[in-house]
This record gives sequence, C-alpha cells and structure tokens, in this order.
Amino acid sequence: MAGRIPESFIDDVLARTDIVELINSRVALKKAGKNYSACCPFHHEKTPSFTVSPNKQFYYCFGCGASGNAVGFLLDYEKLDFIEALTSLAHSAGLEMPSDNLPPKENFAPIYDILEISQRYYAHELKHSPHRDKAVSYLKQRGLSGTIAKRFGLGYAPPGWDNLLNTLKNNNKSQETAITAGLIVEKSETRHYDRFRDRIIFPILDSRGRIIAFGGRVMGDEKPKYLNSPETPVFRKNEELYGLYECKQASGKLEKFLIVEGYMDVIALAQNDINYAVATLGTATSQNHLEKLFRLAPEIIFCFDGDQAGLKAANRAMEICLPSMKDGRQIKFLFLPEGEDPDSMVRQEGRELFEHRMSQSQTFTAYFFKYLSDQVDIDTIDGKARLTTLAGPYIKMLPTGVIQQLMINQLAELANLEVDLLVRLLDQQATTHKKVEPRDSAPDHEYSESYSHSDLPPDYDDVDLGTSTPPSDYQDTPPGHSFKTDPSRSLTEKTIRLLLLSPNKTASIIIPEEMLELDLPCIHLFRELILFLKAQDGVSTAAVLGHWHGTQEGLWLAEIAAKEFLLPSEHAEQEFSDALLQLRKFCIHYAIKQQIEVDRIKQSKNSSKLQALLKQKQELANSS
Repeated sequence: MAGRIPESFIDDVLARTDIVELINSRVALKKAGKNYSACCPFHHEKTPSFTVSPNKQFYYCFGCGASGNAVGFLLDYEKLDFIEALTSLAHSAGLEMPSDNLPPKENFAPIYDILEISQRYYAHELKHSPHRDKAVSYLKQRGLSGTIAKRFGLGYAPPGWDNLLNTLKNNNKSQETAITAGLIVEKSETRHYDRFRDRIIFPILDSRGRIIAFGGRVMGDEKPKYLNSPETPVFRKNEELYGLYECKQASGKLEKFLIVEGYMDVIALAQNDINYAVATLGTATSQNHLEKLFRLAPEIIFCFDGDQAGLKAANRAMEICLPSMKDGRQIKFLFLPEGEDPDSMVRQEGRELFEHRMSQSQTFTAYFFKYLSDQVDIDTIDGKARLTTLAGPYIKMLPTGVIQQLMINQLAELANLEVDLLVRLLDQQATTHKKVEPRDSAPDHEYSESYSHSDLPPDYDDVDLGTSTPPSDYQDTPPGHSFKTDPSRSLTEKTIRLLLLSPNKTASIIIPEEMLELDLPCIHLFRELILFLKAQDGVSTAAVLGHWHGTQEGLWLAEIAAKEFLLPSEHAEQEFSDALLQLRKFCIHYAIKQQIEVDRIKQSKNSSKLQALLKQKQELANSS
C-alpha cells in the first residue's frame, strides 16, 4: 500500500548491514565467544551485559532488556525516526530508497523556527517589557538568580491578546504555523490570540535541545496555575520531560533522577546544584518517561506531597512502574511534609539536608506492600488471603527476574505461605482474574512499531534442552491469558529457539492439524512464525525479529533469540524434530482435555471429535 516501505526492501537492507560494524563504530565492542559485548549504551552499568550477535544480527541487553536489529539501534541510539534510520542504512549499503513507497516527508522546520523566534521574544520581554517588574520580582521572590534563569531560558509573556501574534507577523511568519505550534489560539476564522498572556514562560526542550513547546505559570492565584502548549507534531506530553536536556548538559554521568511536579521545582533544585530533577508536562508519569530515564540512569525517585492527592498520585505511579521494574533498576518514593514542595523545601533546608531526605525514600517494594497491607488486616487469615488476591495481578505485571522472585518471597512471608504453593495459587488466580493493566500505554507509530526499541524483560535462566514429556495436569487457560501463563510456553519456547537457529529449514514443515484450533498465544505465535518463514526466501533471524518488533510477540521472540545454544549445529535438526513431536503431544493432550470439558457441558459422551483426538494421540504414540 502507498506509504509503506516494502518488507522485502527492509530485509535486503538488514541483510547487507553488519550490525557488529554498525554498533562498534558508536560503542566499543569486545569479542566474547561467538558474540561481542559492551556496557549497555541505553542504561548505566559497570559490568557489560550488552551483547551483539553477528550470527543473528541483533543486539540484546540482559540488564535493561534493550533489543533490536540495525534499524532499531539507530532509532534508539541516534534518536532517528524510522525512515531516517532506514535511509542511513540503505545509503551505507549502496541502495536507493523506494521513493514511490515513501510517505510524504513532513517538514517540521517551520515549526521549530517559529518556536525559536517565540522563545527569543519571551526572553526579550523578561528584560525589556514595561510589565517586566512584576515577573522579575516574582522570580527573585522565588529565590532564582539571573544565571539560572538564563540557563533554563526563562521568559515572560506580557499582558495582552496579540503581542506574540503581531511579533510573528512582523517577522513574516505564518499564522497557520503558529497555530500548529500551539502558540496562537484560533477562536474563529477572524479571531486569533496569544495562548500565553501575563505568565512566566518556560521553554520545553527535546533530547536534542530543540524548543518543542512552552509552559506558562501565573504569578498570582489565577487558574490554571500552569498552562502547557497543546500537543503538536513536535510535542507529545507522554514522551517528553521538562529539564531532561538541562540535566544531561549539567552532568556528565547521571546516577539517578528525581521526578517532581512543577517547572519551578526543577529550577529551584538545579539552583541548589541538584541537577537531576525532571517534571512531567501536565500528565501522569508514563512508561515512555520511565524508559527514557532508565536509559540514562539506574535509579528514579518520585517526589510527592504528603497529602491525599500525593498519596493518590503515588499509587498511580506505582502501577505505571510495575512493567519497568527490571533487575538492576531502582524506584523510590519520597513524601514531603504536607503543604511543602521541592522548591520550598530545598530553599529552607539546602542541598545537603534535601538529599538526606532523598536517601530516606521508601523503596518500591516497601511502598508496594505498605499500600496493599493498609487495605487489609494482615493479622487475620482473611486479611492474608485478601493480600495475596490484591498483590497477585500486580506481581504478574513485573518482568521475570530477581525482583519479581523476591517480591513473591516477601508476599509468601507476609501471607505465611510456602513460596511454591503461593506461585501455584498466583498462576491459578491469573487464569480467573482479568490482568491489571497500566493506566497508560505508548502510542503506535506506523513506521516504527516493528523496529523500535522495546521493553524486554531480562531472563537469565536458559531453557532445558533435554527431551521432556507433557505433564499430566495441564491447567486450562481461558482466552485472553498471557504468554507467562500459557501452559505450552516451555515446549513452544524450545521449539521456536531451534527454529530461529535455522529459520531457512521450514519449507518442509507441515503445521499439525491439532495446532490450528488451540487458542493459546504461544501456539498461535508458533503457527504465525512458521507461515512467515515459509513465505520468505532465506529470511534472517534479524528480519524475523524485526517483523514482530514492538509487539508482545516480539518481546518474547527477542527474549528467546537472545539465549545461546550449546548445541552442535549438526544435531539441531534432530533436536527440532524431537521438540516438535513433544509439542504435538502436548497440543493433542490439551485439546483432549478441552473437548472432554465441552462434552461434559453439552452432556455428550465420547463425541466424534473426542474419538478423533484420542485416535491421533494413539497414532502419535505409536509413531514415536
């Protein structure tokens, strides 16, 4: 379809690109067995956990879960969009981009230009406006110096409806562009006015230091206290953080971030040499925000007021954080005295005492169990049971790893249960309760959804390569379950790993009939993977991962592909045949159990479908 890059072209670019050479030109790699390693460029670490596979042509970090192919690396490392990244690789490979399929390139230069002119206007008004005394007095009253005001590019929008509007007209700037940039409000076809009036102005910068929006704060009790630019083609609130660019400029090596509420909090902290504070832009913290920060530092501290509104915001943040709690990361919660904010506290206490406060912040785990324990009577049996019911869906949202296991251990201790029993109870609970979902999600992007950086949970446990037989007590899982609770996961994972080892050997594979009807996500992905490989000619592992990248299926495939086989290639084909046989046995066993339940509900005995499944089971047993 028009506007889509042919997948065959993307595969060709990937096939001509050496990901080791690409990454090594930006991050120093060292040979480590068959692969290459380095300290991850997407999060702070001292011990290398970032691996690049020349065979599979993709990278994976066992610390933060970053993964992808060559396109995905440029998206995240160079901060390019999909077309820019693909064009760069195509040029290096001597290929011409298929111009007929390119989407019309959006030119945002006029928007950036008009935002830059507006920032200069606001900064000029802070120094020269007849009304400047009000703004200057306010900033001095808040304890800000001229140096810090200049560093953050503070400005002033004087009273009046068309000050900026006329300034832009005098600079021959398009009114339509000013509206698109969020600077001018269109009330009607004939009535337009400045969005920001009689407010202190805070420029909002992206990761490259470009002005993308503004925030305005009143100097009295008017409402709203803060006013932000609306979302525009260059500004998405759930992706940007105020002060992040300034943090990176001030600190060569960031150890942590403090998430606060307002612009003034960020600036007041920076003036007191606390150069790691950022603020969200009128929205709750999103997973996009968290991942952006975790790429730069391993610790995040949320700062809240100690009132009911602060507690409510903390509870919401806790839920958002769950999928991002990967091993090696720390999240903490700092509650200030009621009526205080970081701005007022740091001016009262100074840097040393304020940082001491931060050192006393509650850990994520401590806050999590306090939040849940406050809702039950933990001293009663009913309360302990209720605690496990409340905690289960949240714990299931945690990435697989040490943190999840330690939280399971702590929950078992609080509930006075054996860990193994609790795990089984949580698995059963997951099959009967709707999964808790975070309150926000990242937006879809047409050209980056398949090749962008992903949130991939680390997994250090390799899969048993030995031949296994299906257990006799599979748990039935209703539609809508996750990969984690899919009873076919271990068998399917082993089969897919062997398949990814030699993805070009699928031409002769026939998808067994018993796999066509099972509504299990792992089996469904296995079917789709077989069909995809059959439709491609000599497709690489990198192309396979790219096809599903940005999806839940892609997360699981990348996790599987990152694990190395200690298996001679000459044994891979027989091992795959054995794995496929075990998977088929499972599918028939599972289908029989489902059919027995269907027959029971319909009060039908030994239905023809059940008889056919039993016959398949016997035939498979005889053939093996």
